[in-house]
Amino acid sequence: MCENIWKFIGNLRCSKADCLSNGNQVASETMHGANLAVQQVCDIDVCKGIRIAEENKNAEPNSLGQLSTPYALENGGWASVFLLIGLGVICAYSSHLLGKCLDKNPKSRSYVDIGQNAFGKKGRVIAATFIYLEIFMALVSYTISLHDNFIKVFFGRNLNLSWAKLSTSQILTVMAVLVALPSLWLRDLSSISFLSSGGILMSLLIFISVACTAIFGGVKANHKIPVLQLDKIPSISGLYIFSYAGHIVFPDLYKAMKDPSKFTKVSIVSFALVTFLYTALAFMGAKLFGPGVSSQITLSMPPHLIVTKIALWATVLTPMTKYALEFAPFAIQLEQHLPVSFSSKTKMIIRGTVGSFLLLVILTLALSLPYFEHVLSLTGSLVSFCICVILPCAFYTKICWAQISKPFIILNVTLIAFCSFLGVFGTIVSSKSLIQNLQRSIHRTGP
Repeated sequence: MCENIWKFIGNLRCSKADCLSNGNQVASETMHGANLAVQQVCDIDVCKGIRIAEENKNAEPNSLGQLSTPYALENGGWASVFLLIGLGVICAYSSHLLGKCLDKNPKSRSYVDIGQNAFGKKGRVIAATFIYLEIFMALVSYTISLHDNFIKVFFGRNLNLSWAKLSTSQILTVMAVLVALPSLWLRDLSSISFLSSGGILMSLLIFISVACTAIFGGVKANHKIPVLQLDKIPSISGLYIFSYAGHIVFPDLYKAMKDPSKFTKVSIVSFALVTFLYTALAFMGAKLFGPGVSSQITLSMPPHLIVTKIALWATVLTPMTKYALEFAPFAIQLEQHLPVSFSSKTKMIIRGTVGSFLLLVILTLALSLPYFEHVLSLTGSLVSFCICVILPCAFYTKICWAQISKPFIILNVTLIAFCSFLGVFGTIVSSKSLIQNLQRSIHRTGP
C-alpha cells in the first residue's frame, strides 16, 4: 500500500509561486484532516508547512479505525466482512466521483468548493460543517485511545496525586496533551510535519505485532467467530466506514497530480490494499481473542510480549502528533478571517489561544466519555458516511446531472439511501449505547 501511495505522493508539487498565485489555497491535513479553501492569499511559510505535512500524512492508512476492525468483525460476525469490503468499494467509487466533479469545474480546488459548485453557499456550509465536526470528533477518539493505552503501558504503576482526584491514566493523558499543546502555537508546520509519517509506521507495527502474536506469542487462533449478528450491524458500520475516511483531501491530491487522469486508478489500488489490510487484521484479531477482543486490538494483546509493548507505545505516541496537524485547517481559516490590521504576533496569540481552548475541551470530553468504540462508531455514523459517500454522490449527481445516464442516477440515489439508513441507525444505536454507559458510570460513582 505505502509504495503505491508514495508514488502518488511523489507526483505532488507545491512551489512558492503556486502558493502566491492561488487565492483559494488549499489547507489540507491527513486522511482524517480537512481540505478547506483559504479565502485570501496564504503566507508562504504557512502554505509550505501545511503542504509538507499533507504530503507525509496523505500516505497514511486510518490507523485509528484499524484498531477497531477485529472488534467490529467479532461483534458483527464473519459475514460482516462483506460490509467492510463493500464499503471499501463504495468509497473507491465515491472518490472517483469527486474527481469527476473536479473535471467538470477545473477552478474547484477543495471539497468545500465542490459543495459550493453543487448547491451554492449552502453546499459549502454543509461541507465545511461536516469537516470541522469530523476533525473535532476524531481528536476526541484519538485522546480516548491515548488514555486507554496508557493504562496498559503503565500497568501496575500509580501516581499518588490525591489532590488531583484523577486516576493514573487520566493524569498521564493530561500530561501528554499538555506536552502536545505548544505545537498548536506553531505557524510553520514544516518543523513538525515529519511526525505525521509515524502513522504509517504505527499501522504497519500494529499489523505485524498481531501477526507475531499469532506466530510467536503462544496465543492460539482457535476462537469461533459468529456468522452474523444483525443487531450489531448499525454500530459496527460506523466503525467500518470510519476506517476509510479520507475523502476530504482527495480533491487536493487530484489537483496536485501531474496526471490527474490516473487519480481513479490510484484510488482503486489504494482502497484495495487498505481493504485487504483491514480484512486480514480483523480476522486475525477476532480468531486470536474471540469474544474478549477489545475495541482497540492493542489492549487485547499479551502484555508481556515485546511486540505488544512496541504496539502500545506506537498507539500512545501517535495521538500526540495529531493535534497540531489536525488543527491546521481550522487555524488557517481562523487566521485568514482575522482583521488585516492585526499583526502576525496578535494573530498567532489568537490562533494559539483558541486552539488551546478547543484542545482542553477535547481532553475534558475524552476523560468524561472514555468509551472508544461508541464515540468512534458515532463519528463514523454521524459524519463519515456523509463525507465519504452521501455528499460525494449528491454533489456529482447535481453537478453532472445532464451527462449522467439513468442507471448511474439510480446507483447514486441507492447509495445515498443505503448509507443514510446505516448512518441514521448507527447514530441512534451508538448514541444510545454512549448514554447508557455514561449513566452506568455516574450511578457507580454516585453517592
